[in-house]
Amino acid sequence: MKLDPKHLAQLSVVVEAGSFQSAASRLGTTQPALSRNMKALEERLGTPLFQREGRRSIPNNLALRLARNGLAIRLAEEQAGIVADQSAKGSVGELRIGAPPIVSGRFLSNALTRFIKANPNCSVEIRTGLVHELRTMLERGQVDIVFGPESLAEPVDGLEFEALIDDGVGVMCRAGHPLASRKRIMASDLEAQVWLAHSRGSLLRQQTEAAMIASGVRSMQIGCETDSIRSVLEIVAETDLITTMPKATTASYLEDRLVFLPFDHPQFHRPLGAIRRAKAMSSRIEDRFLKLLKQRLEREQHL
Repeated sequence: MKLDPKHLAQLSVVVEAGSFQSAASRLGTTQPALSRNMKALEERLGTPLFQREGRRSIPNNLALRLARNGLAIRLAEEQAGIVADQSAKGSVGELRIGAPPIVSGRFLSNALTRFIKANPNCSVEIRTGLVHELRTMLERGQVDIVFGPESLAEPVDGLEFEALIDDGVGVMCRAGHPLASRKRIMASDLEAQVWLAHSRGSLLRQQTEAAMIASGVRSMQIGCETDSIRSVLEIVAETDLITTMPKATTASYLEDRLVFLPFDHPQFHRPLGAIRRAKAMSSRIEDRFLKLLKQRLEREQHL
């Protein structure tokens, strides 16, 4: 038997209030309207819910049992209303982010820490991967927003890019490396070094090789190859190997152990931003986090 959940919720208020008049006042309706709804519920059940004692209506055992179900309905409605309000304010929901390993590090984690503290009811999922993996995640709807280089979105129709910072690539070495004291770095200097290379499928590897060729570096001697950003930083800091890394997202890892060499090339240009599906409607959660991230970047630029 299907019962009207509204009638059950109203029944629970009648039981709590102790009279139809008080219940009608709580519900914001009239006593005759409430009485009609209770009568309709009794007709649906085929049995009375109240015993009349003079002008009073006393709920029977069935009414008391059904009132507990009505209370559960009211509580569920109240909770749903709270969730809806929080969602409208952007403080509850799901934030699904994709990013390359170096971007998902301190660049995002600092902002995410603040976001999670301010939005404890929001679920956050962070997925890392190479460019082609992130693009696939975004196209399939496995993530809602990717933070990465602009080139991640360029080959694909239907993706929108919103620039956040210029995360230009630089040549990195340990602070005490023989090249670290040079005021000018030539192509021949880089050609003479042993390199720590990023994985072949990474955009950073492709960008590095293109910039070296364009700079006149005829060959790169690869001494180590890895897809681990942590390994890159640790190995370069303790050896004479050199590598390339995005400057802005790596800056917080330099400390006094690593430095970028005074060498640049237009091929190293690397706008970094938020990439989303053009036809997908952004959620308040995404907009809220993006606003927080922009505010943090603006503050850092003014320091």
